[in-house]
Order: sequence, then C-alpha cells, then structure tokens
Amino acid sequence: MKYVSTRGQAPSLDFQGVTLAGLASDGGLYVPEVWPQFTADEIAGMAGLPYAQLAQKIMLPFVGDCLTSERLLELCEKAYGRFAHAAVVPLKQLDETQWVLELFHGPTLAFKDVALQLLGLLFEEFLARGDDHLTIVGATSGDTGSAAIDAVAGRAKVDIFMLHPHGRVSDVQRRQMTTVIAPNVYNIAIDGSFDDAQATVKRMFNDAAITGRFGIAAVNSINWARLMAQVVYYFYAALQLGAPGRKVAFSVPTGNFGDVFAGYVAAKMGLPIERLIVATNVNDILHRALSTGDYSASTVTATAAPSMDIQVSSNFERLLFDGCGRDGAALAEQMRTFEATKAVQLTNAQRESSAALFSSERADAGDMANAMRWAYEMCGEVLDPHTAIALHAARVATNIPAGVPIVTLATAHPAKFVDAVERATGLRPGLPARVGDLFDREERCDHLTGGYDEIAAYVTSRATARNG
Repeated sequence: MKYVSTRGQAPSLDFQGVTLAGLASDGGLYVPEVWPQFTADEIAGMAGLPYAQLAQKIMLPFVGDCLTSERLLELCEKAYGRFAHAAVVPLKQLDETQWVLELFHGPTLAFKDVALQLLGLLFEEFLARGDDHLTIVGATSGDTGSAAIDAVAGRAKVDIFMLHPHGRVSDVQRRQMTTVIAPNVYNIAIDGSFDDAQATVKRMFNDAAITGRFGIAAVNSINWARLMAQVVYYFYAALQLGAPGRKVAFSVPTGNFGDVFAGYVAAKMGLPIERLIVATNVNDILHRALSTGDYSASTVTATAAPSMDIQVSSNFERLLFDGCGRDGAALAEQMRTFEATKAVQLTNAQRESSAALFSSERADAGDMANAMRWAYEMCGEVLDPHTAIALHAARVATNIPAGVPIVTLATAHPAKFVDAVERATGLRPGLPARVGDLFDREERCDHLTGGYDEIAAYVTSRATARNG
C-alpha cells in the first residue's frame, strides 16, 4: 500500500513512512493511493470477532508489508488490553432507533484513546528499526493531548510537545495532560484558540529550519495511522446491528473532521452506511460547507463542547480531494485560497460527492442541554456535551429511512465536563476510580503567548535532533 498527498507534490510513502511523517512535505495530507475494499461475504465473516481481531482485519490492507499480520494483531491486543470495558467500545440502545457507541473506556476517557494507544505502539515499533529520534508536535482542543501523552509518555526515542488553548479546555482535560510528569512530555498553553495552535503546528511542519534538524511527527488526525484505527469501530457497531445485510447511519460530533472521515473510509471499504451526520455546535463551518458549499471560517466561539470549537477542519481536505477527482494540483490551489482568505466555495463536484453520504446539523447550547436531559430522564444515560450535540443531530435528522438504526458516537466520558452535565441534568458525574486522584496530582505546564517564533524556539531548545 502506497500513500499520496492531497496536494500532489510530496513523494508517495509506505505505511511506516506516513506514520512517522504525519503531514506531507507539500502541506497536504496523506491518503491511500486506492481504497481497499471488502466484499459483503468478507464483512459478514467478521461478525462476532473480538475487537482486537476485528481491528487487525480492517487495518491489515493499510499496513502493506510494514507489519506482519501476526505482529499487527499483537499490537492491537496490547493497545486495547488497556481499556476498562471488555467490549472496548460497547454499543448501547436508547430507544427503537437511537443507539450510542461508547468510545471513552480508554485510559484518558475519550475516543482519541482508540487510535492513540495503537499509534504510540506503532511509533515504538518503527523507531526500534533505526536510530532516529521522533519529535511529536501536536495541537489539542482537549482530548487529543491527553490521549497522545498517555500513549507515548516515557517511551524511548520520542519527545512530545502538546499545545492547547489556555483556558479553553476543561479542568479534567487540562489535568490529564499537565499531571503526566515524564522527561519526554512538554505541555504548552498558548493564548488563542485551537485553530491558532493547529496553525502553529502546521507551520512548524513546513519550516525547513526545523524539519531539517528534527524528525517532526504528528499525532493529530492529520496522521493517517490515527485515522485508520478509527475506521474499525464503524465496522464494529454496524456488524452488531446487522451489517452487511442492514444499513446503519452514524451521527458524529465533529470538529477537525477526522472521526467522521473515518466513517467515510469505512463506506469506501464496502461497509453499508446509510448516512453520516456531521454534528456541529455554533462553530458551524462544516455544516455550512456541506449544506450550502460555503467553507468560510469566522471567529471561534468558546462553548461547553470545546473539542468542537474549531473553524479550520484539517481533515476536510481529504474529503475535498476525493470530491475533486483526486486532482492534487486543483486541490492545492483551492487550499491556498482558503489559507489566504479563510473562505472558499466548494465545487459542484465536491458538493455532489459529499451529498451522497453526508448530511449535517447544527446545535446550539439549548439543543445540547435538551439532548442531555432527554438521554438522562428517558434512557438513564449520562452524556457529555459533544455526544449530546450528535444525539440532537441524530434525533432531528429527516433523511434517514424508517428502520435504519442511528448510532451516535459517544466521544468522551461525562465526568470530563461535569459543570455542563450538572447544568443540564442536575447530576454531577464522578471520575472513574482509575483516574480518581487526578485533582491531587502535581501539574507541569508552560504558558506561552502563542507567537510562532517563541513556540518554535521552545521546541527546538528542548527537542532531540535526528540521530541525536
């Protein structure tokens, strides 16, 4: 399996190459040269497999000859052996139509663990084959940071520098990052939004003075290996609900577009998905793009669902690439326009391509609170704000045929957002026992203004150079 950049100019890489690289050298994102496909019989044969074995089967076509089938299974079993629920990602029924897929049973209580526990092991596996040192530079709106730090803390040949917007993540999210006291972990709070942090990271990936000295890698969903691991739980949920003989719809709380793009990949691989509902909060650039073709960024509004407080959704570029017939030059020009003006209009081909599978809904604070109350009072389920936004979108969707189940992806444990949950339901959820002492731990974090030169100097003065 070879991988190509969405912008058409970077060299193609194998799976090990894209895992260690993250962002392509031309500023694009890597995608498989072709989408691997399963037949209906092959999908049916996956029913009932334990999660790690299902993950191995789904991901094997993507890894090529970089890992043996046996080694991939070993890594999957190790990654998912750390989850607190025996099913890894249990599926729960709310009513005759609505279901919730709980993706928060990993060590940091968020869906990011499903991919990042595996990604940390992949980094370790590939780095052991040579002498290079990896410098991970990432931006987080809350959950990616803690999941990535947990996955690589203390590992050899890896340093991690994680940027988060100061004061714009929950106390639990922040502490899950800043209380990991390991010599290879650096937490950086910056003034500004997640988009500012993400822009800094992307600039660093394109800064030759940095990439020439350090092996810069990504853990955000711009890294293909992370996104690949998220494809698995779409198959897992759909198989439980009757796939491939029955179609299933999914509603996904969406910020950076990686989680819902994994559903698109599952569909391209042959999984019969009726529809992917992109659920946004008031930072609704993706809702506007999918419903009207208007992909234009505005000011980020801080909400009770901080992981969705995003106006520049990096992974949307992967969908636009497929939608323009994989014309890298045309996509590069379109993205240059967006980066310069923060606005671009989707082409007719891109709109038609996305409309075949995607729809979208926007939820405000009232919609979110109402969904949380409904789930608690009618179903006995306590949801975090992000999941509630997706449940609202699932319940108001009008384009899902009768009899098609809708699975809402539950992306975070409600205890990560206790204030919002308590305001909506009157219940203040507690942290699971395995992280119950979080507020007694020491914190370590550096607060920077967010200027690129200051952040770059901070990273380069602490990172280990290639072959260092």
